[in-house]
Amino acid sequence: MSSSLLQLGYVQSTSDYSLFVKQTASSFTTLLVYVDDVVLTRNNLAEINSVKQQLHDQFHIKDLGDLNFFLGFEVARTKAGLVLNQKKYCLEILSEFGLTGCKPANSLANAYVRLNSGEGDLLEDATSFRRLIGRLIYLTNT
Repeated sequence: MSSSLLQLGYVQSTSDYSLFVKQTASSFTTLLVYVDDVVLTRNNLAEINSVKQQLHDQFHIKDLGDLNFFLGFEVARTKAGLVLNQKKYCLEILSEFGLTGCKPANSLANAYVRLNSGEGDLLEDATSFRRLIGRLIYLTNT
């Protein structure tokens, strides 16, 4: 897809290779590509319609309308602009790992506990733990 976007006059970002930008005297358009999802933003609706049609001609894309969710972010529109939050993503994590009934704590762990590799029980399958840690890392970095 990147070669198609470059042919349409978009420039690939050097800091994020999934971001493409096209700027003219009268418009500014960005495309963010993630696997099979594309997010388009613009200040010129004609440019968006044009690029959507050209991408559809090559890839048979489906227009899902206004952006509501993307990569764990909920997108809400207000008169002042867009508001992003990850409340739904957080609730999904809690639900997936059976933690919806947990109560908040000021500290996640006792700072004075000394861990020892010879104590405690090993997890039989660490896959679920690794998935939780991965999702929490993504959440804290975004």
